[in-house]
Amino acid sequence: MRAFHYRWEFDLRSSPEQLWPLVADTNRFNRDTGVPSLESVGNVGVNGRRRLALSTLGIPIEWEEQPFEWIRPFRFGVVRRYSKGPIAELRVIAELRPCENSSTNGSETDDSLGTKLIYDVSATPRNILGFVAIPIQIGIVTARNFGRAFRHYDELAQHQETAATLAAEVEFVPGGRSRLVTLGEKLVAEGLDEELVALLVDCLENADDFAVSRIRPYGLAKKWAQPPRSVLETCLHATRAGILDLQWNLICPMCRGGEAAGSLKDLHSEIHCPGCNIDFSVNFEQSVELTFRPNPSIRDVETEDFCIGGPQVTPHIAAQQLLPAHTARSIDLALEAGRYRLRTMRLPGWQLLRVGPTGNHLVTLRAASAGWPAEESVVAERLQLELANQTNDEQLFILERTEWSDEAATAAEVTALQVFRDLFASEALRPGEQISVGTLTVLFTDLKNSTRLYREIGDATAFGRVMNHFDVLREVIAAEQGALVKTIGDAVMAVFRRPAAALRAMLHAQQRLASPPAGMQPLSLKAGIHIGPCIAVTLNDRLDYFGSTVNLAARLEGQSTGDDVVVSSAVYCDPEVRDFLRNATNGFVASRFEMPLKGFDEECFELWRVSRAHFTATV
Repeated sequence: MRAFHYRWEFDLRSSPEQLWPLVADTNRFNRDTGVPSLESVGNVGVNGRRRLALSTLGIPIEWEEQPFEWIRPFRFGVVRRYSKGPIAELRVIAELRPCENSSTNGSETDDSLGTKLIYDVSATPRNILGFVAIPIQIGIVTARNFGRAFRHYDELAQHQETAATLAAEVEFVPGGRSRLVTLGEKLVAEGLDEELVALLVDCLENADDFAVSRIRPYGLAKKWAQPPRSVLETCLHATRAGILDLQWNLICPMCRGGEAAGSLKDLHSEIHCPGCNIDFSVNFEQSVELTFRPNPSIRDVETEDFCIGGPQVTPHIAAQQLLPAHTARSIDLALEAGRYRLRTMRLPGWQLLRVGPTGNHLVTLRAASAGWPAEESVVAERLQLELANQTNDEQLFILERTEWSDEAATAAEVTALQVFRDLFASEALRPGEQISVGTLTVLFTDLKNSTRLYREIGDATAFGRVMNHFDVLREVIAAEQGALVKTIGDAVMAVFRRPAAALRAMLHAQQRLASPPAGMQPLSLKAGIHIGPCIAVTLNDRLDYFGSTVNLAARLEGQSTGDDVVVSSAVYCDPEVRDFLRNATNGFVASRFEMPLKGFDEECFELWRVSRAHFTATV
């Protein structure tokens, strides 16, 4: 039977860049336009092809969906070939063309950049039912629903919204809404920021299931114009109160999708991504993100799939193109400055690209069986890119940013926060599991002459003073966004994300302990700091760290006199640390020395002793 062709054009006030996150979110778009939910059938096929199925009016429909193709933020499309149902094939192409707005509003003329959105649909019927249904369902019903959705998205884009997150109606479990309000009031009474709690409650009351099934605290902070760390800590406290549940999302290094785990105990160090067909090692710095969802006692969230594989599922991918064997295609791109990589799903490796003002405007990149070029290509932000498939197989070309999202609260960052360790002390890995956490700053401290302290002032008084010193350390560590990992006698191990934060915390702690309130014994605190890669493990049912970075930091503490902080060369060379020490108003200096450290093959290390200016004359 002949195919039916439809072409709908919409003149919208927002630019393609503003509309893209809304229009390219095909999962929400299909839901908003009345498409039934679907399910996957079988495994992912070659180049990401999927078999999908749905049922409408009692009619089962099944199809193979080719991978979406797109050029952000101007064009996307997909082809579906059906094995069941009234349609044989469906082709969709959406194009967002920038155009000048020329509308007049009263006495003002709008000359901003708008969009002509062109939506092309080609549907081939399989049988007489399809021949009758397509003109009605697609030609009339779909056309009306699409027009309404695009105009709604245009209004949202005009208000700087990037997702249609508001639900027409939110269903709470019995007593859920009153429970939410009561627990929110309890958080405020406990000292949490009233505005942040109110914003979180409003989100849970009004956002759709897609939005609340994977709440990213840094994404909320950006939307609310609030400090990211404050929003994260509010979500952590809300989880402890029973408003939210936390979940650890595993992130594939290629597609950046993955499953969620309810606890660190559910994580494995090796993971397989079926979509990319790769195995990868989990690390806390890039592979694990903390997100939240409503507690089932508040709101039962059920997320259905209405589309799988649309452009907004992988927003880091700037372009995706499917090329048959021995073919080439030229595409026009508008890229942000930064680093990218071009890869295909069937070839190992990738081609690195750097986008900058001095880059080439006309570039050809080839996928060949021999592999990718080793050198990095430098390209312009606006360029014409020719993709050439020189292999004997069909290739799905993927051009993606290598930079990770700044909206992700990584496990490495979260587990190094004192508030997380205080609220979720039982969160730990399964016994025997070891996962990299990337780079951490590790601190060790110990009280100087603590044995003499017990002898001079008595056990009870000395014990109270030691406990007070732990309180001081916990306070200064938390103030600098670090976390106290454990105490070992009078010693403390702590971790930070930034070395300057660890150094400031220790210098402040030494000052407070050396000048206590009247009637209390002054204390000297030895401290050592090192930065480097660490491994997360479970020790004594708590999350702990080990590795050479930890061992070296422990050795540095032993070189401190109690009036200084000994840091490694890696810490001293950190730009933020150098700026802190160069600022004379801070009143600290660093003196260099070298010495071997036990357990490190007698290697001689370059170390630095940081102290108040009157303690040393060497800069």
